[in-house]
Amino acid sequence: MLKSLVAVSLLFSSVVSAMELKGEFTQGGMIIGQLKGVQTVTFNDRKLKVSPDGVFVFGFGRDEELVHQLSWIDKDGKRHEKQLDIEKREYKIDKITGVAKKYVSPPEDVLARIQSEAKAVAAARKSASDLTFFTGPVYRPAKGRISGVYGSQRYFNGEPRRPHFGLDIANKTGEPVMAPLPGKVVFADNDLYYSGGTLILDHGHGVTSTYIHLSKLDVKLGDMVETGDKIAEIGATGRVTGPHLDWRFNWFNTRLDPALLMNDTLANEVVNK
Repeated sequence: MLKSLVAVSLLFSSVVSAMELKGEFTQGGMIIGQLKGVQTVTFNDRKLKVSPDGVFVFGFGRDEELVHQLSWIDKDGKRHEKQLDIEKREYKIDKITGVAKKYVSPPEDVLARIQSEAKAVAAARKSASDLTFFTGPVYRPAKGRISGVYGSQRYFNGEPRRPHFGLDIANKTGEPVMAPLPGKVVFADNDLYYSGGTLILDHGHGVTSTYIHLSKLDVKLGDMVETGDKIAEIGATGRVTGPHLDWRFNWFNTRLDPALLMNDTLANEVVNK
């Protein structure tokens, strides 16, 4: 289950209806909602995908504003609104040394490759599939020490770079990476410039999870995976200073914090019980 649950009861059209919102109301949080019998649900003027049983999802980025608007049109055509207030977070600073110069200041001859790879990854995260795996529990995908956290401002060899958007789990090359929840493989590449071996799983409605710096991929594009399935192995490919899994969550292009979603039980232990 998610770490915090909020249930909101709403009155409209002379009928008592319950909207349930589950998740962390903070920067980096993902919210799963359900409201049956609605025509549309909108988050900050963005129309959300709603399942036949009224389930929808949205998320807050690292530096999101603290006030948001959720609106919906009920079965009778009446519009309703609810203000959502979220918490501001403070992020740590990571100073990382020993990064190869080609990853801090890439040479001109690889810039086209970097741009092409970024477009391919972005395209894999665009889909709003009908899958609803995002509603289930999210388990830990690998053993190891947490060596990096979401949102941290990073300096490589003393030079400021983009914040870190994943949860790093450090372990030896070859250690297994398991699917933390069911999904469909929508991206699989053994050698991206920055992220090395990279996998992306689609969990539905724009929610995806990403696994990078992998030494080996055990699944291919189009495969369906279940919780606990071995999908890859930890590695030190791409821009790294040592072997680890960089695990990320997105709602479309909004970067979410995996630590806010994760149940710390290993995914394969759930299956083996």
